[in-house]
Amino acid sequence: MYRSHTCGELRIDNARQEVTLAGWVQTLRKFGSITFVDLRDRYGITQLLFNESLNTRLNETPLGREFVVQVKGVVLERSNKNPKLPTGDIEIEVQDFAIMNGAAVPPFTIEEDTDGGDELRMKYRFLDLRRPVLKRNLELRYKVNRAVRNYLDIQGFWDIETPFLIKSTPEGARDFIVPSRMNEGQFYALPQSPQTFKQLLMVSGYDRYYQIVKCFRDEDLRADRQPEFTQIDCEMSFVEQEDVLQTFEGLFKHVFREIKGVEIIEAFPRIPWDDAMWHYGNDKPDIRFEMTIHNLKVNDAVHCDALNGVDFKVTDEAETILAISVANASEYTRKQTDELTEWVKRPQIGMTGLLFIKCNPDGTFKSSVDKFFNQEKLKTIATFCNAKAGNLILLLAGKESRTRKAMSELRLEMGGRLGLRNPDVYKPLWVVDFPLFEHDEDEDRWMARHHPFTAPKPEHIAMMNNRERYAEIKANAYDIVLNGTEIGGGSIRIYQRDLQEQMFAALGMDKEEAQEKFGFLLGAFDYGAPPHGDIAFGFDRLCALLGGQESIRDFIAFPKNNAGRDVMLDAPSPVDQHLLNELRLRLS
Repeated sequence: MYRSHTCGELRIDNARQEVTLAGWVQTLRKFGSITFVDLRDRYGITQLLFNESLNTRLNETPLGREFVVQVKGVVLERSNKNPKLPTGDIEIEVQDFAIMNGAAVPPFTIEEDTDGGDELRMKYRFLDLRRPVLKRNLELRYKVNRAVRNYLDIQGFWDIETPFLIKSTPEGARDFIVPSRMNEGQFYALPQSPQTFKQLLMVSGYDRYYQIVKCFRDEDLRADRQPEFTQIDCEMSFVEQEDVLQTFEGLFKHVFREIKGVEIIEAFPRIPWDDAMWHYGNDKPDIRFEMTIHNLKVNDAVHCDALNGVDFKVTDEAETILAISVANASEYTRKQTDELTEWVKRPQIGMTGLLFIKCNPDGTFKSSVDKFFNQEKLKTIATFCNAKAGNLILLLAGKESRTRKAMSELRLEMGGRLGLRNPDVYKPLWVVDFPLFEHDEDEDRWMARHHPFTAPKPEHIAMMNNRERYAEIKANAYDIVLNGTEIGGGSIRIYQRDLQEQMFAALGMDKEEAQEKFGFLLGAFDYGAPPHGDIAFGFDRLCALLGGQESIRDFIAFPKNNAGRDVMLDAPSPVDQHLLNELRLRLS
C-alpha cells in the first residue's frame, strides 16, 4: 500500500494514528537537528517532521523539491498551527521514508504565484499543473461538467456521440482537414460543431440530445479562443424559442447555484439585437453598470439639435457621433482627458480623437469644443445624454461601424477604471432578434450571420423571396451573455426542405452546390423532420468566467499557445516522408 491517506485528509481527530503518505516534496526547512518537509498531492499539503534520529539518514539521502516520496509516521498535533491549511493543526512525525523517484531542479517555482512565464510554463505543463491555482481551475471545470450533466439528465436529455471525421461544409470558420489514405485525393474535416449531426438526430426522433464535445476551428487565437475547444452542445425537438430559453436559463441558474452558491431568482432580461447595438455598441452588453450610449448623429441623421448650425468640421463631417455620460467624473484633469484621448487613438481602437464636456456642479459646462459650442448648446447635449451635474460626457465622431465599436470599448474601459465591472456580480441576459443576413461589401453578397441552418422569424419568412428586404429579416436566434461575454447561443432551425433551399440560394448556392454539400440534410428533411432548435455554450469560457478569469487557457489541461502550437509536444511538426507517400501528398 503506497498510502493510507492523502495529503489533504488528516485532521486533529487523527492524532496518534499511524499513517502512510505519498506525494511530492513542496518545500524543505532545516532547523538544526530537525527538518520540516511540506508534502503535496492533488488533495493538499501535510507537514512532515524529520526528527534527530532520521536527520542523519536524510543527510545521506537528501530530498529535493519535487522528489516523489513515501513516508510512514504518526499524526501529532502541531505546536505552531497554520490556519491557512486545512491540515494546519497536525503534522506527521516521520518514522521511515523512501524516495520513490528523484527530480531535476524545476525550471520555475511550483507555487501559487510562480516566476515562470507563459511559454515556459506551457513547455513544462505537466509541472505547471501541479500548482494549486491550476488544480483549482481543473476541479472547477470538473464540477461544472458534472452539474451540467446532472441538470440535463433530469430534463430528459441523452448524451449521444457524433463523429470527428466528417465532410467539410461551410460553417463560418476554416476547417481543419485530414487526408484519407484509403480514398486518394479526398479529405475529412474535423467538426467546427456537431451542427448537422444533431439536426439529423432530431429527424431520427431523439428529441433531447446533448454532448460536452470537442470542436475544431482553424482561426486566429486570443485569450478566450483555442483551435480545439469544448462546448455544451444541445438540441431539442418540438420547441419554439421560448421553450429553449426557459430550459437553458434553468441550466445556467442550476450551474451558478451548484458552483458559486449564487441563487439567481429573477428572469434574465431580453434585449433585441438592435437595442444592444444602439445602447451598448455591441451584441454582448455588460449590464453590470449603466453608462449607455447616446446616439447624437447616426449615418448623417442628426438626433441632437445642438449639432445643427455649428461650423465645426469634426462634427459636421462625421457620419456618426456617439456619447457616454460618466457619473462623478467632471473633475477629471487635463492630464486624464489627454490620456483618454491617446487611449482611443490606439490602433486597436482606431479613432482620431476624443471630445469631452464637463458638467460642472454649479450648472455650467466646460468642454474641449468651447470655441464651437456655446453654453446653451452644451446644455442641450447634456440634456440629450441625461447627464447630471458632476458628470463627464465623452464623445466620439467618425464612420458608423468604427465609432460604435470604439465607443463600446470606451464604455467598458471607463466601467473598468471606475470599478463598475465587479467580477463578483453576475448579470446574465439574452440577446434576441439578430439579423438573419449580413452583407459582404467586398464580395457584394449576402452571408448568414450565424449559419445557413438558422430559421428566420416566422413573420419574416415571406421576405425570403425578396432580396431587397434581406436586411430587414430577423433570425429566430438568441445568445446568452454574462458580464459582457457571450457564453452561449443558438437558434430555431430550418426543418423544411423548400425553406432550406431558399436559404442556400440566398447565400449564392445553386441547387447543384447545395446538393453536393448538404444533400444528406436536404434528403433527411424529405422524411418527416420535426421543428427543432438548439443552443451551444462555450464550456471553456463558462469555466473561466466562473473562475473569475478572462483567459480560458488555464482551465484547459493542455492548451495551445497564441500561435496554435503545443510547445510541450512541439506540435504541429513535420511527419516522415513515408507517411506523406502513403497519403499521396507532396509538399510544395
